Amino acid sequence: MRVFVDTSAWLAVLDRDDQRHALARRIWAALLEGRHELVTSSYVLVETLALIQRRLGMEAFRVFHTDIHPLVDVIWVEGELHRSAAEQVLTANQRRLSLVDCSSFVVLQAGEADLVFAFDRHFDERGYPCLPSPRIAGTTEG
Repeated sequence: MRVFVDTSAWLAVLDRDDQRHALARRIWAALLEGRHELVTSSYVLVETLALIQRRLGMEAFRVFHTDIHPLVDVIWVEGELHRSAAEQVLTANQRRLSLVDCSSFVVLQAGEADLVFAFDRHFDERGYPCLPSPRIAGTTEG
Protein backbone atom coordinates (compact mmCIF):
# COMPACT_ATOMS: atom_id res chain seq x y z
CA MET A 1 0.00 0.00 0.00
CA ARG A 2 1.23 3.48 -0.87
CA VAL A 3 0.81 6.03 1.91
CA PHE A 4 1.09 9.77 1.29
CA VAL A 5 2.72 11.53 4.28
CA ASP A 6 1.72 15.14 5.00
CA THR A 7 3.64 17.83 6.88
CA SER A 8 1.22 17.57 9.81
CA ALA A 9 2.22 13.92 10.28
CA TRP A 10 5.95 14.58 9.99
CA LEU A 11 5.77 17.32 12.62
CA ALA A 12 3.73 15.18 15.01
CA VAL A 13 6.22 12.32 14.63
CA LEU A 14 9.23 14.53 15.35
CA ASP A 15 7.94 17.05 17.91
CA ARG A 16 7.76 15.52 21.39
CA ASP A 17 5.67 18.50 22.52
CA ASP A 18 2.99 17.87 19.89
CA GLN A 19 -0.22 16.63 21.52
CA ARG A 20 -0.44 13.87 18.89
CA HIS A 21 3.20 12.79 19.14
CA ALA A 22 2.59 9.39 20.77
CA LEU A 23 -0.14 8.49 18.29
CA ALA A 24 1.94 9.70 15.35
CA ARG A 25 4.94 7.64 16.51
CA ARG A 26 2.78 4.50 16.78
CA ILE A 27 1.41 5.01 13.28
CA TRP A 28 4.87 5.75 11.89
CA ALA A 29 6.27 2.57 13.48
CA ALA A 30 3.36 0.53 12.08
CA LEU A 31 3.92 1.96 8.59
CA LEU A 32 7.60 1.05 8.71
CA GLU A 33 6.95 -2.42 10.14
CA GLY A 34 4.28 -3.04 7.51
CA ARG A 35 6.77 -2.08 4.80
CA HIS A 36 4.29 0.29 3.23
CA GLU A 37 5.56 2.42 0.39
CA LEU A 38 5.76 6.00 1.69
CA VAL A 39 5.34 8.94 -0.67
CA THR A 40 5.21 12.69 -0.34
CA SER A 41 5.52 15.67 -2.65
CA SER A 42 8.41 18.06 -3.09
CA TYR A 43 6.16 20.87 -1.80
CA VAL A 44 5.38 18.91 1.38
CA LEU A 45 9.07 18.15 1.76
CA VAL A 46 10.06 21.83 1.51
CA GLU A 47 7.27 22.90 3.88
CA THR A 48 8.23 20.19 6.36
CA LEU A 49 11.94 21.01 6.34
CA ALA A 50 11.26 24.74 6.77
CA LEU A 51 8.96 24.12 9.74
CA ILE A 52 11.32 21.59 11.33
CA GLN A 53 14.23 24.04 11.04
CA ARG A 54 12.20 26.89 12.53
CA ARG A 55 10.37 24.99 15.28
CA LEU A 56 12.70 22.13 16.20
CA GLY A 57 16.16 23.29 15.17
CA MET A 58 19.02 22.15 13.00
CA GLU A 59 19.54 18.76 14.66
CA ALA A 60 15.94 17.79 13.90
CA PHE A 61 16.46 19.07 10.34
CA ARG A 62 19.53 16.84 10.02
CA VAL A 63 17.70 13.79 11.39
CA PHE A 64 14.82 14.27 8.98
CA HIS A 65 17.09 14.91 6.00
CA THR A 66 19.49 12.01 6.63
CA ASP A 67 17.31 9.37 8.33
CA ILE A 68 13.69 9.90 7.28
CA HIS A 69 13.75 11.52 3.84
CA PRO A 70 15.56 8.53 2.24
CA LEU A 71 12.65 6.26 3.27
CA VAL A 72 10.16 8.23 1.18
CA ASP A 73 9.54 8.48 -2.56
CA VAL A 74 9.24 12.15 -3.52
CA ILE A 75 6.85 13.20 -6.26
CA TRP A 76 8.28 16.39 -7.73
CA VAL A 77 5.78 19.18 -8.27
CA GLU A 78 6.44 20.78 -11.64
CA GLY A 79 4.62 22.40 -14.52
CA GLU A 80 1.10 21.04 -14.92
CA LEU A 81 0.90 19.68 -11.37
CA HIS A 82 1.74 23.13 -10.01
CA ARG A 83 -0.76 24.83 -12.33
CA SER A 84 -3.51 22.40 -11.30
CA ALA A 85 -2.76 23.00 -7.62
CA ALA A 86 -2.77 26.79 -8.05
CA GLU A 87 -6.09 26.55 -9.90
CA GLN A 88 -7.56 24.56 -6.99
CA VAL A 89 -6.43 27.25 -4.54
CA LEU A 90 -8.07 29.95 -6.65
CA THR A 91 -11.26 27.93 -7.15
CA ALA A 92 -11.57 27.11 -3.43
CA ASN A 93 -10.94 30.76 -2.49
CA GLN A 94 -10.17 29.80 1.12
CA ARG A 95 -7.35 31.46 2.97
CA ARG A 96 -6.64 28.37 5.12
CA LEU A 97 -6.25 26.06 2.11
CA SER A 98 -2.64 26.29 0.95
CA LEU A 99 -0.89 25.65 -2.33
CA VAL A 100 0.91 22.79 -0.59
CA ASP A 101 -2.45 21.26 0.42
CA CYS A 102 -3.79 21.56 -3.11
CA SER A 103 -0.62 20.13 -4.63
CA SER A 104 -1.10 17.13 -2.34
CA PHE A 105 -4.68 16.76 -3.56
CA VAL A 106 -3.52 16.79 -7.18
CA VAL A 107 -0.98 14.06 -6.38
CA LEU A 108 -3.70 12.00 -4.70
CA GLN A 109 -6.16 12.59 -7.55
CA ALA A 110 -3.53 11.12 -9.87
CA GLY A 111 -3.67 7.91 -7.83
CA GLU A 112 -0.19 8.20 -6.35
CA ALA A 113 -1.30 6.88 -2.92
CA ASP A 114 -4.02 4.76 -1.36
CA LEU A 115 -4.01 6.32 2.09
CA VAL A 116 -2.93 9.60 3.73
CA PHE A 117 -1.02 9.91 7.01
CA ALA A 118 -2.04 13.37 8.18
CA PHE A 119 -3.51 15.40 11.01
CA ASP A 120 -4.90 17.99 8.59
CA ARG A 121 -8.70 17.88 8.25
CA HIS A 122 -8.57 19.06 4.63
CA PHE A 123 -7.72 15.53 3.45
CA ASP A 124 -10.72 14.00 5.22
CA GLU A 125 -12.99 16.79 3.97
CA ARG A 126 -12.08 15.83 0.41
CA GLY A 127 -12.80 12.16 1.03
CA TYR A 128 -9.27 10.77 1.19
CA PRO A 129 -8.86 7.81 3.56
CA CYS A 130 -6.67 9.00 6.43
CA LEU A 131 -4.48 7.59 9.15
CA PRO A 132 -5.45 8.23 11.83
CA SER A 133 -9.17 8.58 11.41
CA PRO A 134 -9.96 12.28 12.02
CA ARG A 135 -12.79 11.31 14.33
CA ILE A 136 -10.33 9.46 16.57
CA ALA A 137 -7.29 11.70 16.50
CA GLY A 138 -8.56 15.23 16.30
CA THR A 139 -7.25 17.14 13.33
CA THR A 140 -6.01 20.61 12.63
CA GLU A 141 -7.05 23.13 10.05
CA GLY A 142 -3.82 22.67 8.18
